Amino acid sequence: MTDISTNKVDWRALWATGDLARFCFVSLGILLHATNETMVATVMPAMVGELAGVQLVGWSLAIYELGAIVAGAAAGRLVSYVALRSNMMAAALLYGVGALVCATAPSMELFLAGRLIEGLGGGALVSLAYVSVERLFPRSIWPQLFGIMSAIWGVAAFSGPMLGAILTELLSWRWAFGIFTLGGAVMALASFIVLNTPEATRPKATSGKAPPFPFAALGCLAISVVLIASAGVDIALLRSSLLMVVGLIGLFLFFRIDALKPLSRLFPSRLFSWRSPVGAGMTMVAAFSVATCSFGVYGPLLLTSLHGIPILTTGYIIAAESIAWSILSILVANAPPQRERLIIVAGAMMITAGIAGFAYTVPLGSIPLILLCALLQGGGFGIAWPFLTRVIVASAPNSEQTIASAAVPTMQRIGYAVGAALAGIIANASGFSEGLNREAAANVASLLFLAFVPLGVVGCLAALRMSARANRPMPAASHL
Repeated sequence: MTDISTNKVDWRALWATGDLARFCFVSLGILLHATNETMVATVMPAMVGELAGVQLVGWSLAIYELGAIVAGAAAGRLVSYVALRSNMMAAALLYGVGALVCATAPSMELFLAGRLIEGLGGGALVSLAYVSVERLFPRSIWPQLFGIMSAIWGVAAFSGPMLGAILTELLSWRWAFGIFTLGGAVMALASFIVLNTPEATRPKATSGKAPPFPFAALGCLAISVVLIASAGVDIALLRSSLLMVVGLIGLFLFFRIDALKPLSRLFPSRLFSWRSPVGAGMTMVAAFSVATCSFGVYGPLLLTSLHGIPILTTGYIIAAESIAWSILSILVANAPPQRERLIIVAGAMMITAGIAGFAYTVPLGSIPLILLCALLQGGGFGIAWPFLTRVIVASAPNSEQTIASAAVPTMQRIGYAVGAALAGIIANASGFSEGLNREAAANVASLLFLAFVPLGVVGCLAALRMSARANRPMPAASHL
């Protein structure tokens, strides 16, 4: 299927065996998850107008990602003793049920409950897609497959804002969620039909018994994210500071507990150690996932409230970011291995430039400049992520490569949840907790992005460190 000398994939052979079709189908779980994830931003102004609760806007993403984290971790464990097909069907049905709850919610609180259920289903679908690549395909074509997955993510992220904006304008924001109810049911049925290979219908366990489920670690993580998110609701100096500090301590304990439980570990060893490509790469994933949440969560609200920019226009801007992600991801997928370092570092710098640029362009209200920042951010992810994922998984010990493949999207989910919670704190502290109006939006617009620039710098440094170690020649006597 792969020409080793040219690092090119024989797509015809993959199609003839049916593996390519199965890969594309499995990746559709990313389509459902990412479309829903990005759609919320464009329906948020209309939804807040009907349900109220602007102070809970940050929770709409944080609670979704929290569910995705728990389910993603569970899926990574369950595939060891429950068939991939069964996992996929259950995840799709759960996703559809959550979408139905969101579509019919009479209040923001019930809507958030639906988002939690949706996150459980969507997170499992994403994790299963990444694990499928590691288990079903040879390592030599991982960059190409991860590149396709990035492209699918970009297409989904493009369709989400557009779908939300169009349905909100023509019908109602509730119809936007109703479509995903049908999508979940259809994917559950299709999973039963399409995933019919032995690898998909039989579990692949490394031992005779199921690995333990990380209840303690995930419980600690859930409490931590909820505490951080709660710090941004009804801002009070002592209360909010205490909740934030305790939440951050909880995150530290989560990673510590995970490291001490090798049989139920969610992340590879030496997770944040910059002495290995895995540690530096996971640091890069975490930093950029936290730092890039602000525009997706609050961008449409700010642009609509501050400059009167229509929802459909904000949908186009977010869609353009996703298009850049998809196109550049495809363009660099076949780049030679010796170019990986340059590509990863260039992507990190583009992302950081986009984050910093939003701090100037969003208050200014210049649509061309805002679009440029969106293209930088999306394009940076597009060129860096396929190679970043390959380096992390390939650099992990053989016994941890399945864990590493599921850890990348899990770390993204953690970053998004924490980033959304922190963005909510900044936005509410700057005036959003008192109501959605132009004055509050003006106070929020610049600070909301500047606060995350230092994390962008951390991501760039991690990219430099990871790519340097990933390209360091191995000693002649070493063996894999």
